[in-house]
Amino acid sequence: RTPKNWEGIAREAAERGEILPAGPDAGALTRFLIRQKAADPDRFPDLSLTVVKLMGAGEYVAFRPGDIPVGHFALAVTDYTHGTAPNRRYVDLIIQRLIKSVVGKERYPPYTPAELDELAARMTDREKASQKVERFVRKAAAAVLLRDRIGETFEAFVTGASEKGTYVRLIDPPAEGKVVLGEHELRVGQRVRVRLVATDPYRGFIDFERAG
Repeated sequence: RTPKNWEGIAREAAERGEILPAGPDAGALTRFLIRQKAADPDRFPDLSLTVVKLMGAGEYVAFRPGDIPVGHFALAVTDYTHGTAPNRRYVDLIIQRLIKSVVGKERYPPYTPAELDELAARMTDREKASQKVERFVRKAAAAVLLRDRIGETFEAFVTGASEKGTYVRLIDPPAEGKVVLGEHELRVGQRVRVRLVATDPYRGFIDFERAG
């Protein structure tokens, strides 16, 4: 789907001396990222993560013959499906069953359109749940790593800013946590200096305050 915050992506480009189109343009974004990777490979992972955050979460969508394909914005393709590991991802097994039915010219497809819609929603929900667990494990490990560094300051950039809170990712070590003091007016992608104020490995919490 189209990015959730194209305006934010364009702002990131402008801060680096480049201009992106007013509306979402996958080709222009790809060319911008290629140039940035070549110009500053050390900081490119930070920019890449910022763009991913600004694009918003992806989702699985089923479509039928005659529908306009949603495609994959980041890859700038319209006809797209994704299947990599049927031994561990159920959605990939579904895709292979569909391909098998087409190649084998089976009389009936393995799923009805309604079933595919339901499965797509279910797989999107399950993927979000698994990603939530992965994030917690990473945060818990990072909290253990940082628990003896309370009071130290770090260079970071903002990875999330909403009513739920403002989050930053440290440049080194690459740990993510919440800004609990001085978070007002921070925006995604902004570089900021933060001070570590608390950690809780059991809850996966890492708390910072803005230090400048």
